[in-house]
Amino acid sequence: MSADSYKVMNILFPPYLQPGDKVIIVSPSGKIDKQLLLGAKERLQGWGLKVVTGRHADGAYGKYAGTIKQRLGDLQKAMDDPSAKAIVCSRGGYGAVHLVDKLDFTAFAEHPKWLVGFSDITALHCLFQQNGYASLHAPMARHLAMEPADNACTERLRDILFGQLPTYVCEAHKLNHRGAARGTLRGGNMAVAYGMRATPYDIPPEGTILFLEDVGERPHAVERMMYNLKLGGVLERLSGLIIGQFTEYDEDRSLGKELPAALADLLKEYGYPICFDFPVGHVANNVPLIEGAPVELTVGKKDVTLGFIE
Repeated sequence: MSADSYKVMNILFPPYLQPGDKVIIVSPSGKIDKQLLLGAKERLQGWGLKVVTGRHADGAYGKYAGTIKQRLGDLQKAMDDPSAKAIVCSRGGYGAVHLVDKLDFTAFAEHPKWLVGFSDITALHCLFQQNGYASLHAPMARHLAMEPADNACTERLRDILFGQLPTYVCEAHKLNHRGAARGTLRGGNMAVAYGMRATPYDIPPEGTILFLEDVGERPHAVERMMYNLKLGGVLERLSGLIIGQFTEYDEDRSLGKELPAALADLLKEYGYPICFDFPVGHVANNVPLIEGAPVELTVGKKDVTLGFIE
């Protein structure tokens, strides 16, 4: 085990990066425009990092960035590389679930490294959590290539990778539940996490501050997934809940009210802090979050604070 890795609440944090460290870009899910890959590579190089691109990172096989074998090979090679310190996923889409039960952590355990990504990469975050490793739910190639160098989320991603943990503050929402709690931060894309339910890669609810976001899901589908968490006894065992950005759907009032209000009705019985409209999801302001990190969530009258406990 790397000497500069350390354990927090049974989750091992890979070593933070230093200038000159090696980062590998891979595409475990959907195919991506080559120009976005080049832009992401240039941004990471601008941070003083050595950047290598997986053999099939710019590949295409239908909607995927290669066959299962190709995508698996790229990710496994990156995980096994003893000189790499981070693996940056190029994009989400769909396809990471194909790899979940096929990846081997034997070599990775000797040289842990940060996995970076969100959306469909939630499946891989669940896998890394199940194996005991922290990972980074954060913007990917499109954001790195398209946003300016001084973009707030880009800077926070760089800061976290280099060991500077942020504290996030956002405005209070009228539907919030006030309170404060400490727990382990876990979550990601709601539909992808829902696909992990009742598997070995399911998110454990005890001691968890859960964050959820999604894109393009109809309101009744989001409510159905939330009811699954309720009826499955997940919601009652959480320490806190963060409702992120649910975007690109038609608010058709199929639930009798708008989606946030419908979710608030479903969640009203729980006494722990609940935050609505947190800046995480398929939006430009998608703040990086460390999966597996101990955090403190404070939901107040005027604002919400999420701080990482070092």
